[in-house]
Amino acid sequence: MRATGLSSRLSASLEILARLGYGARGFVYLSVGSLALLTALQNRGAPSGSTGAIAAISQWPLGRFWMVAMAVGLTCFSVWRALQSLLDADRQGGSRKALLARAGQAISAMVYGTLAWSTFRLLPLLRQVSPPEEEASAHAGAAHLLAWPYGGWLLIGVGLFVSGGGVANVVRAVHGDVGDRLVCGPATHLWASWLGRVGYLGRGVAFLPLGFFLCQAGSTLDAHDARSLGGALQWLQDQLPGGWILAFTALGLIAFGVYGFIEAWLRRIDVDVAKHRTQRAHP
Repeated sequence: MRATGLSSRLSASLEILARLGYGARGFVYLSVGSLALLTALQNRGAPSGSTGAIAAISQWPLGRFWMVAMAVGLTCFSVWRALQSLLDADRQGGSRKALLARAGQAISAMVYGTLAWSTFRLLPLLRQVSPPEEEASAHAGAAHLLAWPYGGWLLIGVGLFVSGGGVANVVRAVHGDVGDRLVCGPATHLWASWLGRVGYLGRGVAFLPLGFFLCQAGSTLDAHDARSLGGALQWLQDQLPGGWILAFTALGLIAFGVYGFIEAWLRRIDVDVAKHRTQRAHP
């Protein structure tokens, strides 16, 4: 009985952790998209990436509170992604498609864990991070990877993975059942799914140039060819006068951020620790 009670409390705690994580991810994308949309509408300045968007939050009233909440939420999401990947918390199974999804979730855990760490690191500063600083950070990360044996190939592999994630987001926006894990009525499911489609499309469009520039840096062995998310959005801004591509991508990122809040509230999160242990013991 005591073990069952502990498992129930652990399952409830993991569900709260996951929901906090989805909400934090949604807030990050909402911030990035909003800042990018303002840049596109004003047709001046450079878009900020995720770190710059979080740093911009520090300028709000109670900025330190929001940054701490964001850092904790991103840490929660990183842990949840790790559980999805390593322990199959979402019950995806062992098929090839599921294993690829879980590999992507492992990378996601590292990405959001790094973003959470960066947010904690910014806390004592409470200052704005400029686009040049974001680009310098991207160059430093690429240079670090290039210093490894076969670093160029590793960086190309990272770029291909990011580009593949962009393609997967676009494909899911067009063909996938975006709201398959939402627990809600038909009317809510319909508009939430469409919002999610717009969001996945916007995120996919943003990831494609990001992956391309990473591949380019790996092939030329020049870390300066790499770009941050803000740099990728800047490239989109430069493609057409008036920044229309950036504006549409920004609206997609905003939609993805709002969809993150919907997932935090309505997503089915099946974290039954006792059931999971039984399934592992009796496959």
